[in-house]
Amino acid sequence: MNIAEMLALIAVGYVLKRLVKSEKPFDYLRILVNDFLLALFIFGNVASKDLNYLLSIKTVFLYVFLIIAISLGFSYIYGRVVLKNDPWVGALMVLSVYPNTAALGFPIASLFLDDITPAILYSTTNSMIVIPIVTFIAAHYSSGGANVKDSFLKALKFPPTVANLLALALVIVGVRVPNWFIEPVKTIGWLSIPLLIIYFGSRITLRSFDWRKLTEVGTFRIAIPFTFVFLTLRWAAPEVFYSVLVEASMPPAIAANAILAQYRLKAEEAISVTFVLTLLVIGLFMVLKAFL
Repeated sequence: MNIAEMLALIAVGYVLKRLVKSEKPFDYLRILVNDFLLALFIFGNVASKDLNYLLSIKTVFLYVFLIIAISLGFSYIYGRVVLKNDPWVGALMVLSVYPNTAALGFPIASLFLDDITPAILYSTTNSMIVIPIVTFIAAHYSSGGANVKDSFLKALKFPPTVANLLALALVIVGVRVPNWFIEPVKTIGWLSIPLLIIYFGSRITLRSFDWRKLTEVGTFRIAIPFTFVFLTLRWAAPEVFYSVLVEASMPPAIAANAILAQYRLKAEEAISVTFVLTLLVIGLFMVLKAFL
C-alpha cells in the first residue's frame, strides 16, 4: 500500500460516515475487521515463521517494555510536577501508554515493510501488558475501582491476541503449518488493512479540541518514543527498526476513550486529541517515507 492509497481510503471512510448516519454499518465493519480479518492476518503472518526468526527479533520485545516505561514514567512525572491536582492527569497517563491495537500501525508499517510480523508481535504484546495497567490508572484517578484481572482477561480474549498466542505456541513447539493453509489465511486477512483505514476515516471528529492537551499527549505518546527509537535503533535491521518506530509512535486507539468515559476522565477532550494526533502521525510517517 502506498501513501496515496492510504489517504484515499481515509477519505472514503470520512465520506461514508457523512452519507450514512447510522452507526450500525460501521459497528459491523469494526467487528468484521477486529474479530475476524485481523485475527486471520496476524495468525497467518506469525505462524509462517519459525523459532529462529523470533529469536532474531528479540529486540522488538525488549522495546515494548522500554517504551511503556519511558512514556508512563515521563507522563507521571509531568503530572506530579506540572499538572498536580488537575483531573486531566489520569487521562494523560492513560493516553500516553494506551496501545494503538493495530488500528493504524499495521497499514503504516506496510508503507516501509513487506513483512510486518515484528510490528504484529510488538502490537499484540504491548496490548496484553498495557490494557490492565491503564485500567488501573483510570480507576486510581477516579472514584471507580480497578479490576485488573478482568482487564487482563479481556485483553487475552481479544481475537487478534488469541490468534497471536496460538501462532506463537505453534512456532515455539515447532509445528509447521502447511503453505496451502497459511497463504489463503494471509490473503484473506490482508483485507483488514484497507478496511482498518476506512474505519479510521469514518471516526474523524474535532469536538472539544484543546491545543495544550494535544501537545502533552503528543509529547509523551509520540515525540519522546519516536526520538528514543530513532536514535537507538536507526542502524538495526529494517524490519526491527521500522516496526518498533511505527508501533512505539502510534497514538492511542479509539478504545482508550471508552476507558476514560467509564471512569469520567476527560473522555470528550481525549477523543479530539486522539484523532488529531493520528492525522499528524500519518503525516509524520509520510514525510519519513519520502526521505528514507
